[in-house]
Amino acid sequence: MTAPAQDSQHPGLRYAYGTNGLADLRLGDALALLADLGYDGVGLTLDHMHLDPLAPDLARRTAAVGRALGRHGLSVTVETGARYVLDARRKHHPTLLDPDPEARAARLELLLKAVRVAADLGAHAVHFFSGSLPKGADVHSAWPRFVDGVDALLSAARAAGVALAVEPEPGHLLGDLAAFHRLRSGLGEPEGLGLTLDVGHCLCLESEAPHKCVRAAAPWLRHVQIEDMRRGVHEHLPFGEGELDVPPVLAALRESRYGGLVTVELPRHSHAGPDCARDALRFLRRAEAEAVGPGGGTSPGGATEDLLPGKERGAAPC
Repeated sequence: MTAPAQDSQHPGLRYAYGTNGLADLRLGDALALLADLGYDGVGLTLDHMHLDPLAPDLARRTAAVGRALGRHGLSVTVETGARYVLDARRKHHPTLLDPDPEARAARLELLLKAVRVAADLGAHAVHFFSGSLPKGADVHSAWPRFVDGVDALLSAARAAGVALAVEPEPGHLLGDLAAFHRLRSGLGEPEGLGLTLDVGHCLCLESEAPHKCVRAAAPWLRHVQIEDMRRGVHEHLPFGEGELDVPPVLAALRESRYGGLVTVELPRHSHAGPDCARDALRFLRRAEAEAVGPGGGTSPGGATEDLLPGKERGAAPC
């Protein structure tokens, strides 16, 4: 249950776009768009507008999505970061940290559904996160609840043959790479528990440069998310609007032979989703070409102005 390694004859990275950044499009239209743009896959967030995990006939609707993915030649990661899918008034609640057993059970059931969807779609990972501490909870009591919930999720994922990829999220209990390793250690370092590394979060929170975070996390990478961001500010930005030096990040992913999806994560840009998706892929391909360099090896150089979205003739920044 590891991310597929790169094919030595086709060593390029595989790019995807998150459907949470295409919330104004029907899912079928979003998949067609990404295929037409040249993406390799999609980060599919289970939400009310895209494969609603709480609506009836989930298995039937999942099969229809699977057929659409096949027609378009798209790989998929299943993501579970929908803001209000379980609670219409509280973002990302309830969580596995909740003191209320029924609330924790609701989050676990959502994650179990995601595992079943991932198995049916042949997804290479299920993404999830810890959530933030509920009001009145403390770290010492919340952490064991989280570990227990992940342990139960791992059992289901193993049975389904699906890899789990937990994401360190700013402001959450599991908020950085150190917390990820604490979780793995507490669970006995299970093979089925990997990492979703959001590269922008590295710039936001980690002390090491993002490309160094990639190298350090490489053995556990099951999914990668990417966007621009500014140091110390958790705001997902289109490429060119932040401080992320992208070519070294892509070089590190290539050097580590990461073969999973590299998913653009712009959940607040659905109003311009098609343009943002187009510009992001153009940027990433140019950045990867710069990372590789003319001789086919990796280049230490950073992004240059001609990489920025909108610099290509006829392209408008999102």
